[in-house]
Amino acid sequence: MVAACAGIRQLPPMAQYHSQVGQRETPSPDFYVMPHGKLRKNDQGLWELYVSGNALERGLTNGILTEELLHQQESAFVSQVQDLVPSRFRQRLLRGFLSFFNRQLADHVPEEYQVEIYGLSHSASDTFNFIAPPYQRLLYFHGAHDIGHALQDLALVGCTSFAAWGRHTADGKLLIGRNFDFYVGDDFSKEKMVAFIRPDSGYNHAMVTWAGMVGAVSGMNEKGLTVTINAGKSAMPLKAKTPISLLTREILQYAATLDEAIDIARRRDVFVSESILVGSAVDGKAVIIEVSPKKFGVFEVKNGADLLVCANHFQSESYQSDKNNLRQLAESHSKYRFDRMHELIAATPRLTPSAAADMLRNREGKGDTPLGYGNEMAINQLLAHHGVIFQPADRIMWVSANPYQLGEFVAYQLDEVFQRASLADSDTIWATNALNIPEDPFVHSADFENYQSFRMQMQELEVAIAAGMQVPDSAIAALLRLNPEFWKTSFLIGEYHFKQKHYAEALSYFRQAASKEVTTAPDRRLIEKRIKMCEKKS
Repeated sequence: MVAACAGIRQLPPMAQYHSQVGQRETPSPDFYVMPHGKLRKNDQGLWELYVSGNALERGLTNGILTEELLHQQESAFVSQVQDLVPSRFRQRLLRGFLSFFNRQLADHVPEEYQVEIYGLSHSASDTFNFIAPPYQRLLYFHGAHDIGHALQDLALVGCTSFAAWGRHTADGKLLIGRNFDFYVGDDFSKEKMVAFIRPDSGYNHAMVTWAGMVGAVSGMNEKGLTVTINAGKSAMPLKAKTPISLLTREILQYAATLDEAIDIARRRDVFVSESILVGSAVDGKAVIIEVSPKKFGVFEVKNGADLLVCANHFQSESYQSDKNNLRQLAESHSKYRFDRMHELIAATPRLTPSAAADMLRNREGKGDTPLGYGNEMAINQLLAHHGVIFQPADRIMWVSANPYQLGEFVAYQLDEVFQRASLADSDTIWATNALNIPEDPFVHSADFENYQSFRMQMQELEVAIAAGMQVPDSAIAALLRLNPEFWKTSFLIGEYHFKQKHYAEALSYFRQAASKEVTTAPDRRLIEKRIKMCEKKS
């Protein structure tokens, strides 16, 4: 039994459930089987999970099948938190904050998902009990997306999604694409998972996820209803309520139409602002449900527009005068990506899944302006956890293999997957590989190799700047060569020289940074401030 902690005092009621789900067997390497589920790694490196049964059976089976992956994901997540909060004193404060902030979290999570997370927590390691016991910890982690962008915009990197139908698609059918740019370090994104869930109530559904996560960030159900989430600008919440990923999981499991999805979303209290793009094969279109602690809106295109684009700002009438949303539009890169996606769609008037993948992989700015690699103004910021494409009418989803959304997009036809996954044959392939979308050739380019090197060297320079260390001129020159069009490259070199009191050199690099496509208004103001300071000192 998991002991209760100060934050979440109660455990879900378990009297109606039986906890015997059998043992894990290993018919072949990277393939595990249990009475209520299977886990296999496909040829593209994606983990494919299948679980069935009631909430406890699903949770226990999920945990036993993914135990090693769960430990890896927790390690990666906790390591990233420790990097962000290196002080042990501050870590203790963070634990206290999490306990207090999440004190009523369970009151806002459907009992079914509490039980599923409780079952999953039986396979969680005790290594991380310094944060909280396993059940409470995993429940906390389901609100990490929400807490992160509420506190520090950690998750608000810049997810972009779209839905097109009618005259905008080659076959007139609804087509949805999205990048999920929730970045918690490279290790966190290594083991992507596609989960196929056959619950004892509701609809069969699939989600792109990771071990330990029962919430939905991108998914589709057997009725052809899809969900994807995009963070909005939030005020600081006072306590946790329903995590967005558990709200969208509920929509996936229990909604077949847009109206049913809207009704479910309206019933739940959330603690951050989020856009939920919902597509429906039944309705033949998509809408954006916009939720926040105090407001609720639904954005739907009219007059036959048959195109929706979603970035990180709200579009419904409910938020037209919302101060957080207006600040998001003015200060962030959300509107830039929104406009760029419209531009790309206009250039490809009859969209196909392959064309959608090309757009999700696009690295240039508006008018094909060079942004440098890793710029958050790009649709493809080269840090996405995954890209996914949905064709709801045919129940097909394409999920990107590593790296980012550049790897092969693997096709899954949901009806076929649920049939194949339930077979005893371990050699059955779940994906419909004949429909796969090839990897982006960019992954084999010198520019991509340079970008990977740039990311490591940029981190090293940031550490040197913080510590006041000297860096060889050759290392500075090498960094600039690796990613010359990215504004942050010149800015960081300017920061280094500024810290070293080389004001003339710093001024030159800050001016160079200002000439690039700078990500946000605060970034531009910081560069302008540095330029003025250097002009006074040089």
